[in-house]
Amino acid sequence: MKKIWKIIKWFFIIIALILIGLWVTGNDYIIRGLQLTYLKGEKTANIDDYKDFDNNVILAGNPQNWQQHSFYNKISLNPSFEKEMNEFKSAAFLIIKDGKIINEHYFNGYNEKSLTNSFSMAKSITTMLIGKAIEDGYIKSFEQRITDFLPEYKDDEFSKDVTIADLSAMTSGFDWTEDYYLPLNPTAKAYYGDNVEKQMLATKFITQPGGHFKYASGDTQLLGILLKRALKNKSISQYMQESFWQPMGMEFDAQWSKDRADGMEKTYCCFNSDARDFAKLGQLLLNNGNWNGKQLLDSTFVQKMIQPNTKAFNEDEVPVYGHSTWMDPSYKTPFYAMLGHLGQRIIIIPSQQLVVVRTGKTHDDKPSNKPLSDGDIYRLVDEAIRINSNIK
Repeated sequence: MKKIWKIIKWFFIIIALILIGLWVTGNDYIIRGLQLTYLKGEKTANIDDYKDFDNNVILAGNPQNWQQHSFYNKISLNPSFEKEMNEFKSAAFLIIKDGKIINEHYFNGYNEKSLTNSFSMAKSITTMLIGKAIEDGYIKSFEQRITDFLPEYKDDEFSKDVTIADLSAMTSGFDWTEDYYLPLNPTAKAYYGDNVEKQMLATKFITQPGGHFKYASGDTQLLGILLKRALKNKSISQYMQESFWQPMGMEFDAQWSKDRADGMEKTYCCFNSDARDFAKLGQLLLNNGNWNGKQLLDSTFVQKMIQPNTKAFNEDEVPVYGHSTWMDPSYKTPFYAMLGHLGQRIIIIPSQQLVVVRTGKTHDDKPSNKPLSDGDIYRLVDEAIRINSNIK
């Protein structure tokens, strides 16, 4: 019996030492991460976990509901595609054609009112807000140096020449490791930690800006800090509400998760909305920033976002990134997209006047042999084009 109690005692001593060690090293966020993932049966963040965080609410105003296309849901999903949607626990699949809903499906208990996490689709939203802030005079230009807003970096060897555009294009040279599964990494700390601004500003730039594209969520969180400071007495969520959410007649309130109750939005991720309202963001880009005759976002800025940033890629590479948007200009039907962890997708196919939204708990992440590594993106595009081709 004494031996058992001795084992139990040492077990708790070891646990206590681990917890103390995590706290002393600033890695206590791991405890929260474990509580919200493995202890809930998850391996990573999930599309419903906004309920576990503090959020800013983005209020809808007067809803402008989507009109249904005359072919609404008259063309069935391809059976193999529908099987994939079910197999990978989709929440929603939605197609907009010529500004009207032509196909709409919900799965696994989700419906048109369900909010789900955008994950990195929020990066595009953050850059759209930067563009709006430039129009409104909060920021001088896309090429303005970040040190005008982040003086913490004014004496840094590399960061003194970093521009806002560098952050949006992921060419800033910021020291960042992108990983959604390993607990000891900056992405996990930003997600589960309680002071994302302190974390970002303690991280350095390690190469000259303007080089090769390197995906880094830290770049977009720095954009968020910069935008927050530029707006001064207005939160990023409030600015989103007045600039886009209410003018576009979104149907439902959105929520933007924060690092803590009195903290800031996690702008690299964590914008929570329903599929129909996500689709409106794609439609706004397709419309070059125009919504029902009103120019909500400068068309030149939209084009900057959705065009490939060729200088950030080698000559033998397909340039798959612009400014906070992904794309494949080499595909048989070129497209651009907002993409997020676990298969969150807003895909715009300009030649077909299509906007495609898919949200879900996971996706087929087997590497493809195409420029964008996730093959499910291309299957979404192909299915939308197939349905569109059957409209008489």
